Amino acid sequence: MAQSIRYKRNLEQNGITQEAQEKLLNARVLIMGAGGLGSGVIMNLAALGVGQIKIIDGDIVEESNFNRQIIHKYKNIGRAKVISAKDWVQEYNPDIKVELDKIKINELNYFNIIQGYDIIVDCFDSYEAKYMLNEIALRHKKVLIHGATQGFYGQVTTIIPDKTGCLECVIQKPKNLKEVPLASLSPVVNTISALQAQEVLKVISEIGTPLLNKLLVFDGTTTEFKTLNYSKNTACAACSNLNSF
Repeated sequence: MAQSIRYKRNLEQNGITQEAQEKLLNARVLIMGAGGLGSGVIMNLAALGVGQIKIIDGDIVEESNFNRQIIHKYKNIGRAKVISAKDWVQEYNPDIKVELDKIKINELNYFNIIQGYDIIVDCFDSYEAKYMLNEIALRHKKVLIHGATQGFYGQVTTIIPDKTGCLECVIQKPKNLKEVPLASLSPVVNTISALQAQEVLKVISEIGTPLLNKLLVFDGTTTEFKTLNYSKNTACAACSNLNSF
C-alpha cells in the first residue's frame, strides 16, 4: 500500500505504466561516482523507485563539494561519500536496497563490482576514468549512460555495445591524456544528472527513445540544447574490435 501511494504520481497523467513501475522496482543500476552528477542521479532514481542501486566512490565528503553535490550533508564532512549517499537514500526512500563500495576502480578491481548490474551510469569527474569505464562497459556488454559537465556546459548519451558507437567514437581518446578537473555549477550538474536518470528510466521501462548515437549537449549560458548525431567508428580503438573481447 505504501508503495502504491509513493509512486502514484509516476503513474498519473500519461506517466509511466504499472508494468514500467514494476520494472523499475525490480531494476538494478550501478552508479559510478557519488559527487555532483552522482548526487542528482541517486536522487532521481530514488524518486522513480529503482529497486536496487550500487554506488561506487573512493572519496570523502569535503566542504568544497557543497556547491553542487546536493545529497551530502554538512555533518558528513570527512565521511565516505558512499556512506553519506546511502544515508540519504535510506532516509528518503527506505524501500530501496543500496550497495556500496568505497573504492577507486581500476582495470584490476572492477570485475566483482559490476557483476549483477546491466546498466552503468557514468558520474565520474575525470575523462581518464570515463574512458576506462567506456572500455569496461563495452567488454562486458553493459549499457552505459554517459554524462559530463564543465562550467556552464554538459552532455549526455546512452551507449549500448554492439548497437551504438561508444564514447571514443564521439570523443577520440588523446594519446597523451592530460587530465583537466571537470568542475561545474549546480544548475548544470542538476540538469545533466536529471537527463541521465531519464535515460535510465527509458532504458528500463522501454518507454520513449533513449539517446542512442545522439549526444545531447547543453549550453547553460544560452539555455540551449543541441543534439549531435554520431555513429560507430569502424576505426575506433575501443569498440571496432569489440567481438574480440
